[in-house]
Amino acid sequence: LKRHLEFFNTQPFMATPIMGITAAMEEQKANGADIDEGSISGVKIGLMGPLAGVGDPIFWGTLRPVLAALGAGLALTGSIIGPLIFFIGFNAIRLATNWYGMFYGYEKGTQLVADMGGNKLRYLTEGSSVLGLLVIGGLVSKWTSINIPFVLSKYTQSDGKEVVTTVQSVLDSLMPGLVPLLLTFACMYLLKKKVNPLLIIFGLFAIGILGVASGILQ
Repeated sequence: LKRHLEFFNTQPFMATPIMGITAAMEEQKANGADIDEGSISGVKIGLMGPLAGVGDPIFWGTLRPVLAALGAGLALTGSIIGPLIFFIGFNAIRLATNWYGMFYGYEKGTQLVADMGGNKLRYLTEGSSVLGLLVIGGLVSKWTSINIPFVLSKYTQSDGKEVVTTVQSVLDSLMPGLVPLLLTFACMYLLKKKVNPLLIIFGLFAIGILGVASGILQ
């Protein structure tokens, strides 16, 4: 018991595989296997860092944003299914990971350490990150709408039809959705510079309100 009161810190949902491994080692030791007490603590310490590095990008960086984005998209249409998808979906996957992670760690035992030495976890992390970026990128192009109605020119054709050229029409002729894309890149740059996300959100609110009030945005 004292051995398992030592410092232990990892991604919460990835803790159960480690618990399963240590439970298997404790069982083998209790049955007379030649397992050093320090090796049990060593396995816990050795796995908590790598599994935290896997769990954070998968759960916090991919699963939660994707489910939140899907739920928000449905909520914008007035559907109550939106928040339910986020709440039920995230917790169902979390609980399933905790449940099966314990048994997987128990069955694999120290073999899981050898599996982590390969590229399986790296491929899993990279794949989930790419999937999350694809989904979020598609949702950004669908939801983010910025219109700059500032008039550049206005003239009347021979048939009496008035033709108005705005900043937005020029940008759309270059690339539709260019301004939302640039705004997304700007937010990503600020996040990489460790700018507080709340400041970015309030900044976007301020830009939107001032832009609409001044007529620059619509």
